[in-house]
Amino acid sequence: MKKYDELKVFCKNTNEYIDMEGGETLLELYDTIKGRLDLQGEAVCVLVNNKVEDLHYPVFSPKHIEFIDIRSNDGYRVFTRSLCMVLYKALNDLYPGKRLCIQHSISNGHYCQIKHEEHFLTPGIIEHLKKRMVEIIDADLPFIRRERLTADVIEMFRKQGLKDKVRLLESVNQLYTIYYKLDNIIDSFYGPLVPSTGMLKLFDLVPYEKGMLLLGPNRKKIDEVAQWEPQPKLFQAFTDYINFNKIIRLGDVGELNRAIRAGYAPLLINVVEALHNKHFIQIADEITRRYHEGGARVVLIAGPSSSGKTTSSKRLAIQLITNCIVPKVIELDNYFVNRTNTPRDEKGDYDYESLYALDLEQFNKDVTDLLAGKEVAMPTYNFKTGEREYLGNTLKLGKGDILLMEGIHGLNTELTRNIPESQKFRIFVSALTTLNIDDHNWIGTHDNRLLRRIIRDHKYRGCAALDTIQRWPSVRRGEDKWIMPFHENADAMFNSSLLFELAVMKNYALPILQQVPSSTPEYAEATRLIKFLNYFEPLDEKDIPSTSLLREFLGGSSFHY
Repeated sequence: MKKYDELKVFCKNTNEYIDMEGGETLLELYDTIKGRLDLQGEAVCVLVNNKVEDLHYPVFSPKHIEFIDIRSNDGYRVFTRSLCMVLYKALNDLYPGKRLCIQHSISNGHYCQIKHEEHFLTPGIIEHLKKRMVEIIDADLPFIRRERLTADVIEMFRKQGLKDKVRLLESVNQLYTIYYKLDNIIDSFYGPLVPSTGMLKLFDLVPYEKGMLLLGPNRKKIDEVAQWEPQPKLFQAFTDYINFNKIIRLGDVGELNRAIRAGYAPLLINVVEALHNKHFIQIADEITRRYHEGGARVVLIAGPSSSGKTTSSKRLAIQLITNCIVPKVIELDNYFVNRTNTPRDEKGDYDYESLYALDLEQFNKDVTDLLAGKEVAMPTYNFKTGEREYLGNTLKLGKGDILLMEGIHGLNTELTRNIPESQKFRIFVSALTTLNIDDHNWIGTHDNRLLRRIIRDHKYRGCAALDTIQRWPSVRRGEDKWIMPFHENADAMFNSSLLFELAVMKNYALPILQQVPSSTPEYAEATRLIKFLNYFEPLDEKDIPSTSLLREFLGGSSFHY
């Protein structure tokens, strides 16, 4: 006799209802039907009513389910988090008392260090850690999910020496906390893990800069390990901000929450805004130096969506003017080819993000003529008719003038192929988040930018979070194709992240995210972001200046957009 009468789950993978007894886990169901699922490799998690859960999820009522592999963003996050716990166990087994810090993602992996011991990770030690990880994975140990009173979990973490997790949990108001047990250690993550270590065979651990790089599967070829590549400029941009965090003693969310509650927020905002201003001054001074040496006549600013390129260009322009350099702006959108000549993407839609949606020949000719001192007729693109027009606008560079251009292709050498390299100065702008949730949970730069975009789209474009989340994968694919491969071409990198911004954006983003219907696939991403934001102590925006880059998204800026 069934425990529950007519208990069925609808499996999206097979498009059918499946009878269940009640009380079984979805892992048990997966084992019986996995031969019929269109997955590449094993399922690593499951969507239950459009919310990501681990495979040990027990079923007691009807559900809508979808088994997920590592091709999806959710699946890849689950795989990566699980690898991180294996690395933590390997370190704890071999070198007890050492504090693992997973700082940020870079070069197709995650950069790791040993806290307060910069020179500990020699190639030999990294090889020992990798070997121990292989042993743990081969042992196929289970990740055991548990939920206890937060007060009890705090004491367990305290005994294990995880001071960062103690600090975080003491700063959030939650009665119960979920954690995972792997053999003799426990850890917490803001998302589920795989059922057991045996599913994590595709990985590598390699020396990188002064630490090590943890690599998972290749997102494009998931039967291979991701390949790393040197990214020294991007790495240095991260490192500069991490060092700044150390100086002001704010490296994780627990420390930020404490500072906000102690009333230090106005001072923190002033210090972080001053750091931004300092970097704008440094970049402007370098452009000015090169200009007076006969170069840097064309300044190109590029970066991914919601990185703050527009405010960055406006604040840089102000600093250049104080150096007696006058920027003349060229809007790259005005060089779109006529719509009928626009390239199409794989779906047959016009691909306006393609480099070849721009008239490269005309653009290079106009810039070359401007640098030669000629007066040039400037085009205007009519988005209604889809054609370029000339309305009598002209441009000529005078003494002390430079060209300033903002656009996604600014770092691509093909955009300015006819302009001498000595005449160009390229700037990469992105929100390189260096604040971690705790030592084992980093904040993805994509999450920071997505939250900015959700708030901006809702405030200025009337778009619901559902729409922004739905479009985000397409935006990211465009960035990966047209922006990210070229960031090492930059002459300067500007980190547009602000240590306090997620605490401020929480007030804006939560009500918008809570409107995403649970019946939609986007609900999974909305709930993940809500859980992430709930770690932050909310911060009022009143002390943020009108010139802040964050005002581009929140409103209240003194700049015109």
